[in-house]
Amino acid sequence: MFYQFENKDHGLAFDPFKSCVVPRPIGWVSTLSPDGASNLAPYSQFQNLTFDPPYVMFAANQNTRGERKDSTVNAERTGEFVYNMATYDLREAVNLSAQEVPYGVDEFELAGLTKAPSILVKPFRVAESPIQFECRYHQTLRLPGKSVMGTVDIIIGLVAGIHIKDECIGKDGKIDILKLRPIGRLGYYDYTVIDNKFEMVIPGLNEKLLAGLEGAAGKLNKI
Repeated sequence: MFYQFENKDHGLAFDPFKSCVVPRPIGWVSTLSPDGASNLAPYSQFQNLTFDPPYVMFAANQNTRGERKDSTVNAERTGEFVYNMATYDLREAVNLSAQEVPYGVDEFELAGLTKAPSILVKPFRVAESPIQFECRYHQTLRLPGKSVMGTVDIIIGLVAGIHIKDECIGKDGKIDILKLRPIGRLGYYDYTVIDNKFEMVIPGLNEKLLAGLEGAAGKLNKI
């Protein structure tokens, strides 16, 4: 089949677009308002952008009232946010924190989560999450939309500090991703969980290329 987005003439019961780009990592983003109110929300339009230095982004569509999300406003006004890894064990808390609630409602409390102090930034981390990034706001790219929720703010942040729970690191020095079981967003109301993996190494033994694939900035500086 082929359809033009403008016409929306796909003829399907559900719009297929989001199911065509999968799985998407979930950026579980915690922020603080300028007056110190905590906010926590999951964003399935999330990704790392580069590794030397590391930058990440999350894309926050406007809410159902056509207003910018609290995460966006807080990150811009305070210059800080935290990424928390969303895992299968935390899936219900992730879902609870996705609700559209009045400004000032603390999603940590709403989802029954524990606040852990950060070291370099002020927003709290999700203590139950196995990995967190402390981030400093870099810039916003705003894309115009055609509907109330269509306009999106792409928030880019520099990763200043990384927390990894020791029990999540295997004897080989790698993160045990199958133990963590991160969840990812699919289309519709569907999610997936990482419960298997396979390895592929780019042929050619190009050390710089392989170091880039690994995201090993330290190795690149020595090659």
